[in-house]
Amino acid sequence: MAQLLSNTCSIQSVVPESYIMPPERRPGQHVVPSCNTIPVIDLDGNRNELIQEIMKASQEYGFFQLINHGVSEELMKDVMVVAKEFFDLPVEEKERFYSEDPNQTCRLKTSADFAKEKVHFWRDNLRHPCHPLEENLQQWPENPARYREVFGSYSVEVRNLGLQILDLICEGLGLEPGYFEGGLTQSQMMISINHYPPCPDPTLVLGLPKHGDPYTLTLLNQGDVPGLQVLKDEQWVAVKPLPNAFVVNINHMLQIISNGKLKSADHRVVVSSNVARTTIASFIHPSKDVLIEPAKSLVSEANPPLYKCFTFEDFIRTYIIDTHEGKDPLECLMIRS
Repeated sequence: MAQLLSNTCSIQSVVPESYIMPPERRPGQHVVPSCNTIPVIDLDGNRNELIQEIMKASQEYGFFQLINHGVSEELMKDVMVVAKEFFDLPVEEKERFYSEDPNQTCRLKTSADFAKEKVHFWRDNLRHPCHPLEENLQQWPENPARYREVFGSYSVEVRNLGLQILDLICEGLGLEPGYFEGGLTQSQMMISINHYPPCPDPTLVLGLPKHGDPYTLTLLNQGDVPGLQVLKDEQWVAVKPLPNAFVVNINHMLQIISNGKLKSADHRVVVSSNVARTTIASFIHPSKDVLIEPAKSLVSEANPPLYKCFTFEDFIRTYIIDTHEGKDPLECLMIRS
């Protein structure tokens, strides 16, 4: 438990050496501008126009912000309050969920493999599966008292929203209706709560490194504290929080299934010296044993497959290592002509 930053950040006056990034990976003192061009998409609109907007954003940025999405403002705020309450719990309450075992279902951690990392990231993380809800709910925290109730309602609504977005993407790609049903999405969704405490010197650390998400689709409730940055045209741009909005980003599996038509954009998280940042990411992802490959209807002699066929479980094994070493996790999957 000594590694949890939420237990020790209030007494730290300097950054521990094990958290200091190599110079080439540090955010430094450079001011990253807010990006006013990352698309903001209103889900309460014409379906054909929605599909066009989502496809354009997914091709050009790999990111967009979603408003009027149907998840109530009250629930968006409630889930954030409860998430913050969890990280404010006494050490002994959180200790029940802390583990270095990646196979633990509901796991509080600082990183994927703290012992093997050369340098650590400035965050604490709680993650757990949430679908099917009735099979996972009893493994979640009981404290704060409203955790299971609020996150249960939230996970159901967010998953339905994610499937709605994938349905629009399916139509936009010209895939057969229901392509993303079954093992590709129906059985799996993970909630990941990131907590980034204030840091004595944010120029030396990263909350999360440059990476693309390894799943299918991410819906992020980032609250009102900035910190997310997206790589666009080799430049970092900050994603300004919008009230009651989700940040939606295309993941690696969707880039592969679309045979490169959609973009899984690299992003990172920077931290603050004076305010904590808590975010709630919902990952829709395939079953471990499902085969991932470019959709056959998108492949032809004129448009050959760009990626090999593989299982999601095999990809996750190499993804964690590659990301921490700063490598492109898709490189080994690409088919060379």
